[in-house]
Amino acid sequence: MAACAVNSRSETSATSCSMASNQCQILNYCCRSIFCRPRISPDLVSCKTSSPAGNKPSNTTQIILHDEDEDGLWLKIQEEALHDSGKEPILSNYFYISILSHVSLESALASHLAMKLGNAHIASDTLKEILLSVFAEDHEVRRAIRDDLRAARDRDPACLDYAHCLLNFKGFLACQAHRVAHKLWSRGRTVMALLIQSRISEVFAVDIHPGARIGRGLLLDHATGIVIGETAVIADNVTILHNVTLGGTGKVFGDRHPKIGDRVFIGAGTMVLGNVRIGEGAKIGAGSVVLKDVPPHSTSVGNPARLVGGKESPRYEV
Repeated sequence: MAACAVNSRSETSATSCSMASNQCQILNYCCRSIFCRPRISPDLVSCKTSSPAGNKPSNTTQIILHDEDEDGLWLKIQEEALHDSGKEPILSNYFYISILSHVSLESALASHLAMKLGNAHIASDTLKEILLSVFAEDHEVRRAIRDDLRAARDRDPACLDYAHCLLNFKGFLACQAHRVAHKLWSRGRTVMALLIQSRISEVFAVDIHPGARIGRGLLLDHATGIVIGETAVIADNVTILHNVTLGGTGKVFGDRHPKIGDRVFIGAGTMVLGNVRIGEGAKIGAGSVVLKDVPPHSTSVGNPARLVGGKESPRYEV
């Protein structure tokens, strides 16, 4: 059994691997440090993970979080990865490198994003350190990651499990990379933020300006062709389908992009243009062009968009 070295300010302790059964199988390999659970409450835990035959051990310092709700979702993802690797043994090494060799969701996500977004201009290792530093410092970002995973699992019928979303849903991945870019942007690191934005656009076909503010529980379903402008604001639990633009009219400077309320649904191919407000719980039909505010709990369709009903059947004034 592997053990972790725990660093908590000035003291060092040790914690052993544990799981519900205290024993597992990873394609005939015994339980490793992927299931390390700290018994004290340090800020960070460093762990040298062992690997299956043919892989070199990793010496990378990784983040373990100690909120029980957060840990529970991460353990669920690991269980799903074990199950999926059993169903497709040919992908066992992929699941090990992507999920099972990591000690936290943040470590796995940072590694996966860095591998996809790194290029000749910014090395994957450097990008991973940037991602991890933001994840480590910002609890709200860590919480948003988990809420976005749950949103995909709960609201997208095509989502098989959390691990599937973590590895394969480019809308989820683009959103998490944007969260890091936004933090860098807000700290004045605009050049790095814009570089990450550029890579997100190139790799995932999703263009979100790092200045845009995005809430938790966002589902970017399919995600291809989504464009979100600099001063856009998206509240919590919003669903946006592919080819959606939250843009400006081209006639206004400054605060020029849409403000999207809680639990809004925006259909595929929609354009919401200008500093307009989409009220809480509103629905925008596919292919609409929205140029006016949309009241809460209403439905808007067409080009130009018109209200067709809602909680109290509101209508635009003619």
